[in-house]
Amino acid sequence: MLLSPMPRRIKRDRDNMMAFIDTIIQEHQADRRAAGNGDEEDLLDVLLRVQREDALDLPLTTDNIKNVIIDIFSASSETAATTLVWTMAELMRNPRVMRKAQDEVRRVLGVKEKNNLVAEENLGELHYLRLVIKEALRLHPPAPLLIPRECGSPCQVLGFDVPVGAMVLVNAWAIGRYPAYWNEPEEFVPERFENSSVDFKGMDFEFIPFGAGRRMCPGMTFGMANVELPLASLLYHFDWELPDGMAPAELDMMETMGITTRRRSDLMLVPSVGVPLPVE
Repeated sequence: MLLSPMPRRIKRDRDNMMAFIDTIIQEHQADRRAAGNGDEEDLLDVLLRVQREDALDLPLTTDNIKNVIIDIFSASSETAATTLVWTMAELMRNPRVMRKAQDEVRRVLGVKEKNNLVAEENLGELHYLRLVIKEALRLHPPAPLLIPRECGSPCQVLGFDVPVGAMVLVNAWAIGRYPAYWNEPEEFVPERFENSSVDFKGMDFEFIPFGAGRRMCPGMTFGMANVELPLASLLYHFDWELPDGMAPAELDMMETMGITTRRRSDLMLVPSVGVPLPVE
């Protein structure tokens, strides 16, 4: 028998989180009733509407809704933040790429007297920015080892027999740096994706930061938006420098391993205003 306070702490934290989300749902329902039914729906509106319509084979319970919210926001917060930090670090190490990405963002949004904010509708025009994020995901997948799989039939991998029922761990980090698939795999070159059909949607097994198959990340689109929007805003509104005259090549890029692959040391940067934020 394992004597540890951890299970009790986990249950306590989960109960607190569930109670917090339950309060949000109740407030949301009250606000919607007070405001009437509008055309615009957020994620919680959609889930509550599906629950009311009761058109699914299995009923969508309030606990189901709370768990969906927890899954989406808890799973996406650290992974998106980790990807954003690694992308900024690679941009600081590669000033050419930084200039090109920043020029694109400011060209698309413009630098006007009336200051702009990056909006979701702008993301489709930021083609190079997406290449930058794809290259960051190749070198620094937020979850280096994908969700464990179980072998369903006997097979061989590189001469090793894998029996039925064996747990299989897929090393997305190593695949993204494998020289047989990638030219100069350790170099940060977003242009490698420019005329390539390789994408992260689970169809190209040499590039699987979100996994592949039925168990791939269900929040892929949401996660990408959580990186694209803040990254575009950081590049649009600010110019960035390394502190204390540090050269790009001196930036520490060592990793610390865990559920996510984070930087060993915090990324410290010095911003200066490029395009001022709107002031109301």
